Formats: sequence, structure tokens, C-alpha cells
Amino acid sequence: MRSVPIRVRVAGAFAIAMAVVLAATGWFLYASLESHLSRALDRDLHLRADDLSALVRQGGSVAAAGRGGFVEQGEAFAQLLDAGGRVLSATSSPLEGKPILTTQELGEAQHGALFTERPVVPGLDEHARLLATPLRRDGRRLVLVVGTTAQDRSETLSSLRNEMLIAGPIALLLATVAGYLLAGFSLRSVEAMRRRAAAISAETASDRLPVPGTGDELDRLAETLNAMLARLEEALERERGFVADAGHELRTPLALLRTELELALRHADTKEELREAVLSSSGEVERLAQLAEDLLLIARSDRGQIPLRLDDVAVDDLFATVTSRFEWRADEVGRPIHAEPAPGLRVRGDRLRLEQALGNLIDNALRHGGDVVQLDATAVDGRIELHVRDRGAGFPPDFLAQAFERFSRADSARARGGAGLGLSIVRAIAEAHGGTAQATSSHLGGTDIRLTIPAAAPRAKPWQDEQ
Repeated sequence: MRSVPIRVRVAGAFAIAMAVVLAATGWFLYASLESHLSRALDRDLHLRADDLSALVRQGGSVAAAGRGGFVEQGEAFAQLLDAGGRVLSATSSPLEGKPILTTQELGEAQHGALFTERPVVPGLDEHARLLATPLRRDGRRLVLVVGTTAQDRSETLSSLRNEMLIAGPIALLLATVAGYLLAGFSLRSVEAMRRRAAAISAETASDRLPVPGTGDELDRLAETLNAMLARLEEALERERGFVADAGHELRTPLALLRTELELALRHADTKEELREAVLSSSGEVERLAQLAEDLLLIARSDRGQIPLRLDDVAVDDLFATVTSRFEWRADEVGRPIHAEPAPGLRVRGDRLRLEQALGNLIDNALRHGGDVVQLDATAVDGRIELHVRDRGAGFPPDFLAQAFERFSRADSARARGGAGLGLSIVRAIAEAHGGTAQATSSHLGGTDIRLTIPAAAPRAKPWQDEQ
């Protein structure tokens, strides 16, 4: 069923629905006409019985009524019976010998009007409907039976049935063809979108699907798919930029490394010159390794796959570790690192990753900041804000919005080297913890970079543990 085209399935469903509707409509019309004809036949029998009853009460004869044209010969008939079932008169000779009613029907007819049917009536080899009514003449109890053949009703119903058997399939065929054409017309927009989608590739990522402009579900589908294509194009452009920037950043240390090695091979005549070339090359290799690790971390963050070992970590321990790690750098550049005490504040996170993020911020502050680097933390609504502030020139106002983008560097930072991945890694680590990273102007006159990390659950008190 899945391999059948949609328009064929729609046409088939439409045909089935129309067949049900036509069958139900035909049955309703047939039943309504049959009921109407039956009521008309009974009404005619009542009128005929009333006329003949009046004639019999006045001393007239049923046989005379038949000869006088009062009862149509060959279609209608009448019979007058006494209480014992003896035929007193009839409209035709075949009806004069034997009563039409049975003994039981004769008894019921003496108490009220009785309708009944006969497959065959003497003298009329056709199906007939009878009406037996009681009457009195000269004090005697009599029963008048009038009847008529149902041939007209049968012919009318047969004609209707034949017409429906001819017109019904034709109407069903026309409805099916109309449903097929309508489905094809409705799916034409889908086919146009399919053809355009098949032609879209990485080289034509800016192309979009045609929007029918009908304002219906297909219109909304096209708009939704175009929005998806826009997001994919944006992601593709971002990845292309990432690859291009990564290639650019890798090219510089590789070129320097190759130059150092070539110089060492050609011009290193002494052991000290060779050692100096190897040390310089080792620094470039370390830079390459760090850049590769940073690129891998960012790639994992794009897939939401940064591995984390979550634990409750004291903020004071974080500050103490990163402060001691960068203490020699701070003494070297003359920019002391001051960490404000944060008693009782604990975060829920991966200690090594958080230390990496804070280390990147401190490294950035030591490179581009001025005077003192300050670390502090505050608790806000179940989260801990970790601040790294400096008193440098700060980021240009138009750079704050893109400070955390990968490979983004302010003009002054480009002259000092660096791949522009530090803050991007900080944001990736923060988001992996379910937090955020923001950069604002510091009240100290430089930059305030804030990490917002979920706080650790409150620790149980000793007396609670004993319970």
C-alpha cells in the first residue's frame, strides 16, 4: 500500500466514500418511493371500499359495480361476503366461487379494517393487495373485500432500480475521476517542492522551495521547510567559516614549525643552536596541540557531547586552584590576581572543565587587561555567578555581542596572537553545564566576564545525617 501513489490512494478513498454515499442515497430513495407507493395504494383501497360500501348499503351489487366500470377490470376487484364466509357477489366470475379471505382473516375483518396481500388472486395471476372492511345491510353483518394488483408499484420500483443501477456506476466513475484529478491538482505544489528540494545541494544552499501562496497546510509546510533550509544554510556557512578559520590558524604554527626545522637542518652548526631550534619547535608543537584540543572541544560542544564528570565543587577551591596556576604569570606581567572569599558557595559541575574555563578567562585578562584581575562569586536564584574582572581597556562596545564567537578577536588582540577560541570554549563549557557566559563592562573600568553555573544542592546538617 505504501508504494501506491498518494493521488491513487486519495482517489480510491474518494471512490469508496462515494460508493457508500450513492448506495445509501439509492437505498433511501428506493425505500421512500416504495413507502409512498404503498401509502397511495392503501389510500386508493380505502376510497374504493368507502364507495362500494355506500353502494352496497343502498342495495347495489358488487357485480353490477364491476360491469359498470366502477371497478377497473384486470387491475381491481371486489368481493362481498356474509358472516359465514359465503360469497354474495363479486366483480368477476372466478371470484364468485371461493372467498378470498381465510376464516381467521374473515373473523378479524368483522371487527375492523384489515389489510392483507396475496401472491395470486383467482382470475388475476399477479400479486395483489386486499382491504377487508365490515359493513351492515338490512341488519346483516357483511364483509366487503376490495383489492388491486401491485403491478404498477412493482413496475415503478423496478424502473427506479434499473435507473440507479445504470446511473450509480456512471456517477461513481465520474466522482472517482474527479477525485483523481483534484488530488493531482492539490499535489502539484508538493511535486514542485519535491523537484526543487531534489535540486538543492551544498552549492545551492541559498535556494528555497516554492510557496504555493494558497494559505493552506501546503503553504505552511513550504514556509516551515524554507525556515529549516535557512537554518541549515546558516549552520553550513558557520561550519565553512569554522573550517576556513581553523585552517588559517593551523597554517601559521605549521609554517613556523617547518621554518624552524629547515633552519635547524641547514644552519644549526652547534649543539646549542640545535637545542634552541628544537625548543622553538616544541613551543609551536605545543601551540598546535592546544589548538587541536580546543577545536575538538568546540566540535563536541556543537554535537552536545562534551563529557562531564559532575560533582559538588566549592567555589573557593576553584579560585585557589586557578589562582595558584597563574600566579607566576601574574608576577611576570605585574598584574596580581585577587580572589574574593566565597564561603559556603558550591557549584554542581565538572571541576576540570570549570578550571579550564576560569583559566581561559584569567589568561585573557592577563593578556589584555590591566592592573589587577579580580575573581568573585555570588548566588542568584539557585545559580552561582562566577566573575572574572579586570581594569584594562575592555572590549570595544561593538565587539561585546560577538566576543564568544569562535575565532573572533578584537583588533588589538589580533596583534598579540591567539586563535580567538578561549571565550568560545568558555561559553561551550558553561552551556554544557546548563549555564551561560556573558561579557559586560566592569565597574572597575575594564571587562566583567560572568559564568552562571547551577548551584549544588544544599548539604544536610550533621544532626540530619545522624537521623
